Amino acid sequence: MKRTTVKIDDSLDARMRHEAARRGMTVSEWTREAIAAHLPGGQHQDDAAPRRVFRSAGAGDSGRSDISERMEELLAGLAEGRDILAEEEGTSRRRLSA
Repeated sequence: MKRTTVKIDDSLDARMRHEAARRGMTVSEWTREAIAAHLPGGQHQDDAAPRRVFRSAGAGDSGRSDISERMEELLAGLAEGRDILAEEEGTSRRRLSA
């Protein structure tokens, strides 16, 4: 392995160290991973660009499979100020009108 020095400002250094710690990695490991992700011809030679990871994917997952089929019913309930799903779960809430 070769040692390389990179100069970065204090705020970028703090963000980098925070992210490395959050992932349970050393700063060196995190830096190598970040550089490799932005260079072509890495582990995934057929990829033209690095793949982004969207941490928000699945954030709105309700765990229900019937939402799309019931959209009209649910929207009609909201127009009346009712949350039909909450009523079904026993946590009925009235919508505040604007």
